[in-house]
Amino acid sequence: MISIEQMGKKAKKASQYLAKMGAEEKNTALGAIAQALLDNKEVIKQANRYDVDEAMKNGMKPAMIDRLTITDARISAMAEGLLQLAALEDPVGEVTSMKLRPNGLMIGKKCVPLGVVAIIYESRPNVTVDAFGLTFKSGNAVILRGGSDSIQSNIAITRVITECLKANGINEDVIQLVTDTDRAHVTELMTLNRYIDVIIPRGGAGLIQNVVKNSTVPVIETGTGNCHIYVDESADIKMAAQIIYNAKTQRIGVCNACESLVVHKKIAEKAIPVIVDRLKEKQVEVRGDETAVNIDSRIIKATQQDWGEEYLDYIISVKTAASIGEAIEHINTYNTGHSEAIITKDYDNAQKFLNEVDAAAVYVNASTRFTDGFEFGFGAEIGISTQKIHARGPMGLKALTTYKYIIYGNGQVRK
Repeated sequence: MISIEQMGKKAKKASQYLAKMGAEEKNTALGAIAQALLDNKEVIKQANRYDVDEAMKNGMKPAMIDRLTITDARISAMAEGLLQLAALEDPVGEVTSMKLRPNGLMIGKKCVPLGVVAIIYESRPNVTVDAFGLTFKSGNAVILRGGSDSIQSNIAITRVITECLKANGINEDVIQLVTDTDRAHVTELMTLNRYIDVIIPRGGAGLIQNVVKNSTVPVIETGTGNCHIYVDESADIKMAAQIIYNAKTQRIGVCNACESLVVHKKIAEKAIPVIVDRLKEKQVEVRGDETAVNIDSRIIKATQQDWGEEYLDYIISVKTAASIGEAIEHINTYNTGHSEAIITKDYDNAQKFLNEVDAAAVYVNASTRFTDGFEFGFGAEIGISTQKIHARGPMGLKALTTYKYIIYGNGQVRK
């Protein structure tokens, strides 16, 4: 493997090349790569089987195995994500405003790529495709550093992409993968300010905080997901149970899965047993406060730590609240700024929840599992940003651009 600094140099040069590429050429390449992924799915799955076998030998949790595993359906979803990106309008070059100043200058804002994006991520090899597609379409070169547990999968996917780029006459350095899993390379990436414009960590809290605290390259923080669902006193209990079942169990190892419940005390005695019945279909362990434990003997007494925990497992906490205000206060205290939902028939309470809950995505009567670039119509996502500066929520194409001012004059000089 070449050095990280050499990768940075190549990426910087490739970003300048890519920034000049037209939308049609990029879209054609994305379509070709989507087909190449489908054509090479057996090669990709074979590499992935090696990673999964090693992970199982090492005792990886089932939720993490699920994140790691590549199936035909997931390869199809990767390809579909690239095709969706190709169909989206290219933000690069868009002039969003143009104003005439009294001195005759015309001043506008033009959308431009960030430049070189580095992404550090864990387990999920589909991120390799999503990250490439989004950075490529938005005119950015990308340096990828995946986890050691998915290294063979990432190598196979990257090889398919680079071979297709080369076949289409495109500089393959627009995507580079760090194949040496030594953690020292993470530190090198985090301090390569000369070549890298922004770094995005995707993974567990430990990885994200390490990058946030130690990077000298600007960071876009993608947070962990302690996502709540609040069952209001007017909620349809059957709807609540269905939404909670989906949000918790459809995929347990993802950041938009529901980890915490809050239930209004006026409906708790009726709602909690119905919700627990549904969750027990997947053997979910429920940990609750004293009121919840007294209502349903299947609930285990929760500790203070449970209220802020991202389990990524078949475990969920349940807290009872005397009012919607108390529920919102609890959620804003323990959430991670990701996704929160209310189940209610009360319009005023729905609006109060939408207005007062501090999170990137806030839902009324829907599962938190929809916080996703694909589901939001972005084609894919580079991550779910839980910060408030530059980007928030699912980060699509526009979030990977910045702007520059363009000024037209006719001889003006400042007096």
